[in-house]
Amino acid sequence: MNPVASVVDFHTSAKLIGAGLAAMGMIGAGVGLGVLFGSYLQAAIRNPAGAASQQTMLFLGMALTETMGLFAFVVSLIILFGS
Repeated sequence: MNPVASVVDFHTSAKLIGAGLAAMGMIGAGVGLGVLFGSYLQAAIRNPAGAASQQTMLFLGMALTETMGLFAFVVSLIILFGS
């Protein structure tokens, strides 16, 4: 067995594992969006008059949660395709 080939294989497999672990942050973004919209819908059903005033906070929370998911995706791509 060639020792150089095993080092390259270890490096490649470590990059793939690291990228997969970094991409798992997108799971949190998906769960966060589900909780966010579920809570908003529940509050809007209980108090329809107050739903319109909370809509801007809903969109702000959605944007921040989605940003964290995109950040995890970009980090995983950097790990995977970076040198």
